[in-house]
Amino acid sequence: MNPTKRREIFERLRRANPTPTTELHYTTPFELLIAVLLSAQATDVSVNKATSKLYPVANTPAAIYRLGVDGLIPYIQTIGLFRTKAKNVIETCRLLLAEHGGEVPQTREQLEALPGVGRKTANVVLNTAFGHPTIAVDTHIFRVSNRTGLAPGKDVDEVERKLMKFIAPEFVQDAHHWLILHGRYTCVARKPQCWNCVIAELCEFRQKTPLPQKGV
Repeated sequence: MNPTKRREIFERLRRANPTPTTELHYTTPFELLIAVLLSAQATDVSVNKATSKLYPVANTPAAIYRLGVDGLIPYIQTIGLFRTKAKNVIETCRLLLAEHGGEVPQTREQLEALPGVGRKTANVVLNTAFGHPTIAVDTHIFRVSNRTGLAPGKDVDEVERKLMKFIAPEFVQDAHHWLILHGRYTCVARKPQCWNCVIAELCEFRQKTPLPQKGV
């Protein structure tokens, strides 16, 4: 895909959604960090339901740490892998209190040192909470990048490297949100809604495939 086409893709995504953001509910960097930790192999909807009950009771490292694993589990037990996530959240709270003064660190290295925080989670927090130009490649972004030809790669690391290389700097801050929302609601896994896609004629998948009709 040439640079002109890539630029037009993001121009169109920006026109369609000028101020994209995460669908996870949060009010502080810490709330976002915990929500992202809980979202692994879970939907944002399920995480929001859990945190809507948890955060009014405990929404700081100290308050959640006081709950302990057993006290936290009832709030998050509707989310997949809740026992492992409860342990990671409590240990993360302990480390934030012990090593970071209760604040969420703003470097990748410090974030990835927290239990359960990998590169994707760190990228989300750095981008959404702190405004860093990072792109967190999840299953949706991986699919969109490969299917459209925007940044094809065999794994998430390769796709991330290509996205960061190919996307114009002015789009990088919001690219994660545009691509994840596009993959979640339009360029879906089984039957992409090409008939309802603002970048359809720029997409390599669309060029190789007859345009699906609505409802088919």
